[in-house]
Amino acid sequence: METSSEKIREMPVVRDPEDFNNRSGNVLERLVFNHRFWFIAACTLITVMLSLQAAKLSVNTGFDKMIPQNHPYIQNYFENRGKLGGLGNIVRIVIENKQGDVFDPAFLDITRRVNDEVFLMPGVARSFMKSIWMASVRWTEVTENGFRGGQVMPDDYDGSPRTIEDLKTGIRRAGIVGNLVSNDYKSIMIVVPLLEKNMETGERLDYGAFSRQLETQIRQKYELQGAEGKGPQVKIHIVGFAKLVGDLIDGLMHVTNFFGIAFGVSALIIFLYTRCLRSTLLVLSCSLVAVVWELGIVKTLHLDLDPYSILVPFLVFAIGVSHGAQKMNGIMQDVGRGTHRYVAARYTFRRLFLAGVTALLADAVAFVVLTVIDIPVIKELALVASIGVALLIVTNLLLLPVMLSYLGVNPVAAARSLSGEGAKQGPVWRFFNHFTERRWASGAILVSAVLAAGGYAISLHLKTGDLDPGAPELRADSPYNIDVAYINGHYGLSSDQFVSIVKTPKDGCGEYKSVKETERFAWTLRQVPGVQYTMALSDNIAKAVAGSAEGNPKWLSIPNNPSMIGAAVERTLNDNPDAVDKGCSTIPVIAYLTDHKAETLHRIVTTVEEFAQQHDDKDIHFLLAAGPAGIEAVTNIVVEKSSRTMLAYVYGAVIILCFITFRNWRAVVVAVVPLMITSVLCEALMVMLGIGVKVATLPVIALGVGIGVDYALYLLSVQLSFQRAGMPLAEAYKAAAAFTGKVVALVGLTLAAGVVTWAWSPIKFQVDMGILLTFMFLWNMVGALILVPALSCFLLKTPRQVEISIDQPSEVNHVPQSACSH
Repeated sequence: METSSEKIREMPVVRDPEDFNNRSGNVLERLVFNHRFWFIAACTLITVMLSLQAAKLSVNTGFDKMIPQNHPYIQNYFENRGKLGGLGNIVRIVIENKQGDVFDPAFLDITRRVNDEVFLMPGVARSFMKSIWMASVRWTEVTENGFRGGQVMPDDYDGSPRTIEDLKTGIRRAGIVGNLVSNDYKSIMIVVPLLEKNMETGERLDYGAFSRQLETQIRQKYELQGAEGKGPQVKIHIVGFAKLVGDLIDGLMHVTNFFGIAFGVSALIIFLYTRCLRSTLLVLSCSLVAVVWELGIVKTLHLDLDPYSILVPFLVFAIGVSHGAQKMNGIMQDVGRGTHRYVAARYTFRRLFLAGVTALLADAVAFVVLTVIDIPVIKELALVASIGVALLIVTNLLLLPVMLSYLGVNPVAAARSLSGEGAKQGPVWRFFNHFTERRWASGAILVSAVLAAGGYAISLHLKTGDLDPGAPELRADSPYNIDVAYINGHYGLSSDQFVSIVKTPKDGCGEYKSVKETERFAWTLRQVPGVQYTMALSDNIAKAVAGSAEGNPKWLSIPNNPSMIGAAVERTLNDNPDAVDKGCSTIPVIAYLTDHKAETLHRIVTTVEEFAQQHDDKDIHFLLAAGPAGIEAVTNIVVEKSSRTMLAYVYGAVIILCFITFRNWRAVVVAVVPLMITSVLCEALMVMLGIGVKVATLPVIALGVGIGVDYALYLLSVQLSFQRAGMPLAEAYKAAAAFTGKVVALVGLTLAAGVVTWAWSPIKFQVDMGILLTFMFLWNMVGALILVPALSCFLLKTPRQVEISIDQPSEVNHVPQSACSH
């Protein structure tokens, strides 16, 4: 009896390439395969040139690249950045005395040397740097003769008991306990604002190099001196954006280990499937070529890899392996039937090039739509990834078949590739074939609907932003997060600063109305849950007024007296220049938060917006946002706004591509429904794992859709070709499973194997991405193998028997009978 795959032969068996018509096929096929040598030579030359460029690539990022630059609130920050005293990109260095307090002369000597070394580092905004050793940190007091003040660190400090006492007095008078000196007097803090560019070279600050400087010249150097008995034992704690990025870059340097593991696992999986060493190496090599080309082009465009886009080469490699495996499988099956390797390569090109290009376009679209997110680092990720996916069209859809047309495949492995045809089908595939039956199909659709409904209910609790304290990009037990915990536990003011901006006309900060409104604003922020403390110009003025009245607390208020306010503003400008700009028109109001969780930031933003709506007028405006927490709040707003838009664009593009490929709306539904269910379940998984939607995780949702549709495209395109030739659904699906279905399973496992190793990364967001991508790759694979036949049972009818080869599209659309088996 004739088997299903024997009913419709893909192509005539051609054993001698001389019997093959080289003029057949489309223009691209003739151009590439009729000039194979020159095509390979051109690819080799390009590989050599771009590999030299790739060797020069570096990993770096910038503070401005990580924030949504075009958002109005960030525009406010950019317009006023020079007037805010470095309230943006700041590093905090804390030196802890493990054996005593901060008044140990030997310990103070270490803090002075640390202060001086950091002061001279490139990229430091020296005029805004603060510590007890900086002349700008001063104390003020009121005496019977009027105000007097001075530096916290005495001018004549020499470590003597007298100057130590003067230092203690200065610290108390300046009120910097809990700010620059810890509450327990065991450590001091150095606040280091950074410039975005190195003023000496004009180049963007190298965060990786700056972080390494802090490690080697500060942490290791001074902690080692204490350990060797050359001074008191000290512990250095360092937090801030630059240190976080530096730790991310250092952690990502281990990415090559994961790349090697992914390469080895992918090679093992493909080899176990094919038992053909040469074709396995070719698939991996062509995917690596695409990665080399991608990195070389990135360098040619004068771009750097950053902690987010450095993961893209992993994905490009995994995607390349998946498409290469499909081409290899097609050639192997034709060779197994007796076709010459050259002819087999052309046959496979004809069958799968359109499906492969459509799938890669879907992958590219998934990356391109990320550009709707107004964050430069994501836009660069989209560009880098789109370049890589586009290159796979050349390396894996063209170069790989051409190379296989020369080298061929192992004949024994080729014969084995046909072992699943006909009646000889394993139990797993017999199980999947059951879903072409109405009863099984109904059950699968019902279970999927229940899962989708449950997943949707859970996904409603999905939050935007960080859900944990510290830096969620790193593991909770990372040195950085340990440092964050120490600073939050020993200082009254946290590192989570949310800065609002009060704008007045020039010299308007001393007007009674401006000061009083600023005081009301600061008081309103203090009532918001999650706010520890606020600091504003109004606080300085009230203290100065009370000080001028011999410290009487009854005077701790804002007087409606221009001369008194003017004197207080002048005093503040001398003693605390960061409280207002020199033009007396920009007043930062700093709210110190208990954490930077999404709920906390949302409450602050809502409060500021409501206050501004009620109190803004022609003379005074309350603006968002600056400070690390303020900028993160705006980032959350952009991510939340973009997430649904991005997903709509991805699905819209995938639906259009599927419709172009299948030209049948029912087939589009069959292909897209499994993807939608996976997206819903992925969001539910994020809720259960405590992962928020943020810059690191938002791309995963788009990639899961773009890459996941590959399964349906390869499986459904072949199934429809058999169906259009008159085959019943059960036979068509069985033949499609033998031809591409097994490789769909192989691809799912290979993609998952390429990213599951990220779960052991020291970088938390890489762990999150690895878990989510592994889930989406595997679930999309299972969904395609189950729901494609199940949905086809009800939506895709089998047309009348027509003679048609599966390499050619059919225009047959009439529907004479049900597709389901009974």
